[in-house]
Amino acid sequence: MPVAPHDPRSAAAQDKAGVLREALPWITRFHGKTVVIKYGGHAMVDAELKASFAADVALLHFVGLKPVVVHGGGPQISALADELGIASSFVGGMRVTTPELMDVVRMSLLGQVNPELVGLVQAAGAAAVGVSGTDAGTLGVRPAVGPAGEDLGLVGEVEHVDTTYLTELLADGFLPVVATVGRDADGNERNVNADLAAGAIASALGASKLVYLTDVPGLYLDFGDEGSLASEISVDRLEGMLASEELHTGMRPKVASIVRALKDGVPQAHILDGRVLHAVLIEMFTDEGVGTMVTHAGGGDDGVLLELDRVGGDA
Repeated sequence: MPVAPHDPRSAAAQDKAGVLREALPWITRFHGKTVVIKYGGHAMVDAELKASFAADVALLHFVGLKPVVVHGGGPQISALADELGIASSFVGGMRVTTPELMDVVRMSLLGQVNPELVGLVQAAGAAAVGVSGTDAGTLGVRPAVGPAGEDLGLVGEVEHVDTTYLTELLADGFLPVVATVGRDADGNERNVNADLAAGAIASALGASKLVYLTDVPGLYLDFGDEGSLASEISVDRLEGMLASEELHTGMRPKVASIVRALKDGVPQAHILDGRVLHAVLIEMFTDEGVGTMVTHAGGGDDGVLLELDRVGGDA
């Protein structure tokens, strides 16, 4: 039965059609392109956010993008370590990993987070495949040290990424979900910071976008000052912030990874609030976007555009 032009159902349908129409140029632009998404923060522990993220990633896959999801498991590692009575400590935002804690890392990432996320993406209809960074030598690492040379135990710094396995999975229509456990030259498994691993994987794959889900609305120039939220920022301005230690400790690995990835040729990166439902789709497929975008020329002459200025300019 046809719907009358002024029927409320018609207005709702028109709104939905408008959203799809707005997405079309973005879908066309990124069709066939690789997008690396670092899954983390509250989106890893909230049931609704987990299911929403999995469905969004599946949608990216079905409209022709090639998403690669990279994850750690900080909350899960901490919870299991506490349950087992194993102490955790951090140096420069990196978890010091003893042999006992490395067992916890394996159990959390490979036995809990990865299979759960793979299952959710599969339930959304996409052919997700769980990948450990040790599979096919994907993440080759060396021992990592802290900012002042501190011993971090079994923590690994990515030395090289072998993209063979990931490239084959993408070519065959699969959606890789990568747990960040790497292997060093002596055959030891090591705990790899997922922020840094995501950037290294994006660089190696020649990704068109690198996306980070976090628990904040984006990058603040002055952490704690709501008015300092950046909508766009240049990689050079970001690199300067990293060098001057202006950044909050928890943001430093993400920013270091983004700077390195853009220097290696990734065109743009995004820091998104993973607490917002469908944040990835809003960023990918709408004109407004969310969070902070990092590009080579972002932010104009000053190298940064604040969210307040962007909103004011759109009004």
